[in-house]
Amino acid sequence: MPGETVTVFNIRSMAALGAALALAGCGGGGTGGAAATPEQTTLSAQAALGELIFKDVSLSASGRQSCATCHSADTGDAGPNSLAAQFGGALLDQPGRRSSPSIRYLASNAAFHFDAEGTPTGGFFWDGRAVSLQDQASRPFAAANEMANANVAEVIDKLSRATYAAQFKALFGADIFSRPDDAFNRMTLAIQQFEREDVRLRAFSSKYDAFLRGSAGLSEQELRGLALFTSADKGNCAACHPSAKASDGSHPLFTDFSYDNLGVPRNPELAHNADPTVFDLGLCAREGGDMSARADLCGAFKVPSLRNVALRRVFFHNGRFKTLKDTLTFYVQRDTNPERWYPLNADGSVHKFDDLPVQYVANVNTSEAPYNRQPGDAPALSDAEIDDVIAFLQTLTDGYRP
Repeated sequence: MPGETVTVFNIRSMAALGAALALAGCGGGGTGGAAATPEQTTLSAQAALGELIFKDVSLSASGRQSCATCHSADTGDAGPNSLAAQFGGALLDQPGRRSSPSIRYLASNAAFHFDAEGTPTGGFFWDGRAVSLQDQASRPFAAANEMANANVAEVIDKLSRATYAAQFKALFGADIFSRPDDAFNRMTLAIQQFEREDVRLRAFSSKYDAFLRGSAGLSEQELRGLALFTSADKGNCAACHPSAKASDGSHPLFTDFSYDNLGVPRNPELAHNADPTVFDLGLCAREGGDMSARADLCGAFKVPSLRNVALRRVFFHNGRFKTLKDTLTFYVQRDTNPERWYPLNADGSVHKFDDLPVQYVANVNTSEAPYNRQPGDAPALSDAEIDDVIAFLQTLTDGYRP
């Protein structure tokens, strides 16, 4: 009856408001970043130089690709389009293997390590193989499917002819270009300094930040979405994407920097997936082989921050989904309706977790909500509740103006 509907609606709204007020208080225990909106000060000379390098397409073999090419401000400094992976190489015809992750809110990330409970944490890139922002910035310059320089010397030769080469020498020494390894180290250090100093990359200027400061309110739909996001029996998103203030009052980063194996469906859009024997195993197979003995980590990828997630064009390490609606629907229906997401075997059964070799299927997270369900069960979130969560996620976009 209409009266009953209104009563249920009000109870839900009150419950959501109660949860929201609790999150807005201090001591939420989440992974935090900043207590207030940081103000942009003038970049240091090193950081200003790093910004020029970050945006310089001349440092690539193609002459058309820079760091900023694959990390666009329009998408929260993630990939600029809906391609599962970007193209690189001297002719920009070499396909990438993974989606471009956002580089925002990484300044407080740490090198890869196992925490006190043995949980893999930190690191940069989807598999955590880089130990710092500087290390991360250094990798694309000589990667064959990215900026595709032959070696460090080739990068520095290009840098020595850049319009800002005199600034580089003024900062690092007149003879710096005669020492390519040192010059490359200073170049990537400058990029790191830019990523640390530029407030745009750690703005904490979303509507949700304003809500946490008490200077803005959330709509009823956004409050419902927040309650569903944090509920351990519903979305359970906050288990990996903390949404509460940290104990020091700093605002949440919406990632705990950990890793998870979600059994994301194989993406035929990625060129290497044309070979059915090729699998991207993530953490256990990363460059260097330091995790090769940890078969339990095969299929695990970094948990990204959800800040600015509504701006992104692709989702997950393999870019399998293009919209938040499809992404969240996969989360809650992966186990209740697997036929929607995975191909069928010859006998008509569902080939679930088709982007993992059979020996690693047991690594997939099936114990936590919303994954702890079976075919025929009701999904943890209804379609309307998914829309509520999306409404909340849209409050995480930087640049909010009342």
